[in-house]
Amino acid sequence: MATIITMPRLSDTMTEGTVATWLKKVGDKISEGDILAEIETDKATMEFESFNEGTLLYIGIPEGETAPVDSLLAIIGNEGEDVSALIAGGSAPTTPTETPAATETKKEEVASAPAAIAALPKGVIVVTMPRLSDTMTEGTVATWLKKVGDKVSEGDILAEIETDKATMEFESFNEGTLLYIGIQEGNTAPVDSLLAIIGPEGTDISGIADNYVAGDAPQAAPVAEVTKSTPAEAAAPVAQEAPADGKRILASPLAKKIASDKGIQLTQVKGSGENGRIVKSDIENFSPAAAPQTAAATKTEAAAATPYVPAGQIATEEIKNSTMRKIIAKRLAESLFTAPHYNLVIEVTMDEAMKSRAIINSVPDTKVSFNDMVIKASALALKKHPKINSQWSADAITINYHVNIGVAVAVEDGLVVPVLPFTDGMSLSQIGTSVRDLAGRAKNKKLLPSEMEGSTFTISNLGMFGITEFNSIINQPNSAILSVGAIVEKPVVKNGQIVVGNTMMLSLACDHRTIDGATGAQFLQTLKQFIENPVTMLA
Repeated sequence: MATIITMPRLSDTMTEGTVATWLKKVGDKISEGDILAEIETDKATMEFESFNEGTLLYIGIPEGETAPVDSLLAIIGNEGEDVSALIAGGSAPTTPTETPAATETKKEEVASAPAAIAALPKGVIVVTMPRLSDTMTEGTVATWLKKVGDKVSEGDILAEIETDKATMEFESFNEGTLLYIGIQEGNTAPVDSLLAIIGPEGTDISGIADNYVAGDAPQAAPVAEVTKSTPAEAAAPVAQEAPADGKRILASPLAKKIASDKGIQLTQVKGSGENGRIVKSDIENFSPAAAPQTAAATKTEAAAATPYVPAGQIATEEIKNSTMRKIIAKRLAESLFTAPHYNLVIEVTMDEAMKSRAIINSVPDTKVSFNDMVIKASALALKKHPKINSQWSADAITINYHVNIGVAVAVEDGLVVPVLPFTDGMSLSQIGTSVRDLAGRAKNKKLLPSEMEGSTFTISNLGMFGITEFNSIINQPNSAILSVGAIVEKPVVKNGQIVVGNTMMLSLACDHRTIDGATGAQFLQTLKQFIENPVTMLA
């Protein structure tokens, strides 16, 4: 059955989007996770990912054209399927015909609704639960960072909202006083539900909240200025360096985007926003000569102590499953029970890698881990064995000739996989800097959904916990995942003599639908050669 894809609302102020580039054309096969198009919002240009499989049957908005949120963007379905009725129906699927009685009832309900929703008091803004991804239908308010009565400035963080992919800061694009909170901490509500009301202090908002219906159009909010650049003018995005003190950098999404485009390191910018937050004007007014020194590191708070339980007493605690935990459970179960897994294990000598790492890290301001070396070696090995870098679908196997490696990061609620795009083109130091930045923001639940999309291969490392060998579940739609164990000092045979050596176990979980045993074994042999002889990674 055909599925209608609509223009997503990717921010609370977004009312329309522009299709910058279509990456698929009518007739192309679409797999879950494929990038359909790049969409320019009121804040940035973002990749738009497909969450459906099938054939692209129709494109509703050509490149360069702008359309309102929820307009018909595309239709995906079975090859040859007739979608003329859906196209004629406009931007939404057809709905059951209403009876005259039902229509009259609806008209009466609309007529009885107070006029406050249609015409809000001057300066009052209704803020709704945003739809931050194409699959998001509801959101949970993890934390409110403002309370009723607080002054709110443009760029302030109102709350942290947990979506189906991550917990994200929700930034205000309006100024005024927080007059009303519609969704309390820990509560979940559908997209477009009343989240908050902002307006002039003392404004009477009685009746607005009680009579608000999801989908009512709030008063138009000021649209953030869009920073545009043509492909010829755009500079290559810069990888942000992790702060030396390990602290998270507070910056608005728009400020991060502009800094990346201009090649500015956020660690050098002094923020003028709330709590030192970096905002758009700080980036635009930044002068390299004025770069401040970073502050000293502060200690993190200790974890909450385990409750005292007297001996012989039964004690339990029920922890509500977070949205992240539910999604992890669903996707890993689907992966394990749909993809026929098998594991290949190889032992790698690490003596030369240890010597090379010591030399690399002797360079000032350079820090490379063994995991960074494994990531680099894996990227180069994937270029030589692209069948490992593949995806399965019912109709075809997709071979990816670009390498985007996902790095599994343990967080409080489970596991996330931030992605290093075009990993094969990154140096060891760039990989190290990017991984530290992504891992730090992952643990603070500040990753953007776009930073966890598009992986073609995944690496999971438990060596830092002393685990010598383990098997992982494939992170679909990838066809393989590499499990990295700890480096172990032990007796080894070298040139016929028993000597002390350092070894590490690598386990490759493969999807047998796409990767045969011999193919996986050849990849591991190449990976072993790169790791055991790091100088070959420079060739």
